[in-house]
Amino acid sequence: MTLMVDDELSLVFSALADPTRRAILARLARGDATANQLAEPFAMTQQAVSKHLKVLEHARLISRTRSAQSRPCALDTVRLDAAASWIAEHRRVWAERYDRLDEHLAALRGERETGHGR
Repeated sequence: MTLMVDDELSLVFSALADPTRRAILARLARGDATANQLAEPFAMTQQAVSKHLKVLEHARLISRTRSAQSRPCALDTVRLDAAASWIAEHRRVWAERYDRLDEHLAALRGERETGHGR
């Protein structure tokens, strides 16, 4: 099961690594949009935007539905929440490590100031 989570996280972080895809997700956070609507602010071909959408869809960060002849895209926050949880957990672990390091360094400084220790 851990391997599956790691693979999903890898897909999410890989998808988020590109600024265009992050901009697309930011736009979708305001509401669903078609590929044409998502392509408007970018100086790139429809084909290039479509490739970005496929990466986001593969990472399961967006979903596409069929509505008449259009295929609106919608933000799917489940994977973003999982990535945010992973980051929060690792931030907590590292914060605890830094706190312990700060305590250790303070103790060493205290020993040096009182002449104890080496």
